[in-house]
Amino acid sequence: MKVVITGGAGFIGQALARALLARGSLAGPGGVATPISELVLFDVEAAALGGDDRLRTVVGSVADGDAVRTLIGDDTASLFHLAAVVSAGAEADLDLGYRVNLDGTRHVLDALRATGKMPRIVFASSIGVYGGDLPDIITDATPARPQLSYGAQKRIGELLIADFTRKGCLDGRGARLPTVLVRPTPPNAAASTWTSSIIRELWRGNDFVCPVGPESRMACISVRRVVDALIRLHELPSEALGAERTVLLSSIPASARDMADAVARQAGGRQIGAISWAPDPALQKLVDGFVKGTRSQRAESLGLMPDPDIDAIVRAFAEEEAAA
Repeated sequence: MKVVITGGAGFIGQALARALLARGSLAGPGGVATPISELVLFDVEAAALGGDDRLRTVVGSVADGDAVRTLIGDDTASLFHLAAVVSAGAEADLDLGYRVNLDGTRHVLDALRATGKMPRIVFASSIGVYGGDLPDIITDATPARPQLSYGAQKRIGELLIADFTRKGCLDGRGARLPTVLVRPTPPNAAASTWTSSIIRELWRGNDFVCPVGPESRMACISVRRVVDALIRLHELPSEALGAERTVLLSSIPASARDMADAVARQAGGRQIGAISWAPDPALQKLVDGFVKGTRSQRAESLGLMPDPDIDAIVRAFAEEEAAA
């Protein structure tokens, strides 16, 4: 069974790849557990993974339709579509955002459709699909009304997934991801990247100047929970999702101060860095409009669970750091 991860060199992509290799199989045709014989990581840079004969890395962009068609081919049974230009990047460069997040998604869907075998695809959407005057906690009843280009591109991707599934071209599923913690590598272009930086830098003993105020809150979820959700979504029978193919993931609301305090609580006798505050007005305005928390009864009924609290997210990161 050939499985592809677009965006496979990224933070979530590599965590997902490790989990899939450890798992060893996924639901194949007819929902029967089938061994993963090949796992292909496709990204604009090579993934820093190796040591497994099932693993293959391909460098390229989903914006390149020919590369995507060559990548997927008739032998692809399942695909996890994570490749994207993230929030601030998509907002700063309209053409790039639509080229990757919209055209790239269409390239992937068309290539899967061309196999004629109803392959499964799990699409990483985002709570960026919400915008405007939002409640403190987003629920399944909250309408998706994006106010940024990134959110609009992700929402269009959700609709395409649903339509291609309705037409019998593929078997699509999607997850609206909250802010995913903790990125172990340097910041990316996401406007929420400071959330990972607080935990990562303080834990590693580095001082950190936070670019938002201490009470700035985000809807947070650990990468472990996200990887588990993506795999669980893949494994669900199609009828469990019905016509609405994308599921909002539950999260926990945590402020910048909450994150710093959690690091201090979990440190024990460990020497951690110090945090100071220097809000950037432009970033602060953007963050103030972000979703603060999510709760999805639908997701939880499907077994897609949130972390218990911010301390659990910090502990999970600490365990991963120790293992590394």
